Amino acid sequence: MPSTPASNKSGPLLAIDRLSVRFSGNGRETEPVRQVSFAVERGEMLAIVGESGSGKSLTALSILKLMPGNAGFSGSIRLEDEELLTASAKRLQEIRGDRISMIFQEPMTSLNPLHIIGRQIDEIMMQHHPDTAAKIRGRTVELLREVGIPDPGKRVNSYPHELSGGQRQRVMIAMALANRPALLIADEPTTALDVTLQEQILELLKSLQQKHGLSVLLISHDLGLVRRFADRVGVMQQGQLVEINTTLSLFANPQHDYTRTLLAAEPEGHPAPVPEGATQILAIDNLRIWFPIRKGFLRRVSGHIKAVSNLSLSLRQGETLGVVGESGSGKSTLAFAVTRLTDITDGRIVFMGQEVQALSQNAFRSMRKDLQIVFQDPYGSLSPRLSVSQIVAEGLELLGLSPEVQEQRVIEALQAVELDAETRHRYPHEFSGGQRQRIAIARALVLKPKLLILDEPTSALDRTVQKQIVLLLRRLQAELGFSCLFISHDLKVVRAVSHRVLVMRHGELVETGLADDIFHRPYSDYTRQLMKAAFAGDLPAAG
Repeated sequence: MPSTPASNKSGPLLAIDRLSVRFSGNGRETEPVRQVSFAVERGEMLAIVGESGSGKSLTALSILKLMPGNAGFSGSIRLEDEELLTASAKRLQEIRGDRISMIFQEPMTSLNPLHIIGRQIDEIMMQHHPDTAAKIRGRTVELLREVGIPDPGKRVNSYPHELSGGQRQRVMIAMALANRPALLIADEPTTALDVTLQEQILELLKSLQQKHGLSVLLISHDLGLVRRFADRVGVMQQGQLVEINTTLSLFANPQHDYTRTLLAAEPEGHPAPVPEGATQILAIDNLRIWFPIRKGFLRRVSGHIKAVSNLSLSLRQGETLGVVGESGSGKSTLAFAVTRLTDITDGRIVFMGQEVQALSQNAFRSMRKDLQIVFQDPYGSLSPRLSVSQIVAEGLELLGLSPEVQEQRVIEALQAVELDAETRHRYPHEFSGGQRQRIAIARALVLKPKLLILDEPTSALDRTVQKQIVLLLRRLQAELGFSCLFISHDLKVVRAVSHRVLVMRHGELVETGLADDIFHRPYSDYTRQLMKAAFAGDLPAAG
């Protein structure tokens, strides 16, 4: 298959000049991107950073006009000498996936679950450079090998659900590179991945950029990765580009107030000490959770997925235990076992002196008010059909409280998480991601639990919002005295909220201890690898 010839033209590969994006509907017009100008040079990685709603993804999507019909544009977007904003639909279709490719945030929703990955990559090449099926399939296998998929000759026939999150993202990169584009747009390509996988994916992108002379436009809110891999950085706030500079200069000497705020938004500090003489509230002894693999017509058990094996831990009143590890390490399965959302194979879970698995459903139901969980995606865990008041009060209805008492408890819970109580009559879609997570925390705290389980509560949030949630959780724990099982792959957040840390891998305990010891004196190679990926040699000071 012929490759796209290298351009001999001078000047930037992509030039955006005074781009504005407008949306019209319901009798009103909004302008989420205003007068944005920047260029992507040949062979460079330019990162655009900013909070959710800053317009960074809309700017990237505008390059290929991947917008709804009510979008309007002004300004200019030029790919070399070609104006893209006035290009025909047919011409844009020729450019998409050929001259410019895009990698999206969540590979599982970008890949077709009904087709093998080989067919999906083949299709990209067939659309732009038709060739024999054998040649195209050979190129697909070569691409999978290049992006680090093991045994690509066999994996080419795998379905997306048969791959890990990191492997699916590598498949998306292979698809994007299939036609040897000049520009690769990567929109939050690592947000859904663990720290070690994030580093691997960015290292892969950087090596491919250098190998093929690619230009890369990276959209991200992960400033740590941006600092390590980008050549230049642009900062967006409320639809405007407020600063752009080389990576070294921007991080060393930010010029705009918002840039300084963004760079200072790392979670920091430590939780208040656990009270003297705090009693044990949770004890787990030799927990084992194995899921059977059934095959054949008779569905006989042919093996097991060992989600958790021989895990033991304890948690005191008012203490936070951070549970860390990569995807598939068993972190969330542990949370589900404690809340009886999954069955355990063996072992004991003792909460407030009672063995959880030995309780009847009715007995455990009465215990649930003391044992609450907050999930990763606040939008998915909040019913869009209920008002905030109804969502927060849901658990109170089971306590037999009067409507007046319920409303007062809802108001108190919303005020505790620093939300205006007058917003309780609104619906989840009217709030930002950080506000929705505060609502989810209020729903859990309104029952005044003894143990709060937080399963990746900040991974979908921007750094500034993460810092706000960390400060909120530390204050609430100091005031209310609940214990916390904090499950996350974000080690910077874990560091800021945890008294002790437990490291898991492949369902097993790797090591556990005081937070300072784990972060500064880990004894296992795996923990040291996690720390290196998360902090890149820049660990916070010991507490």
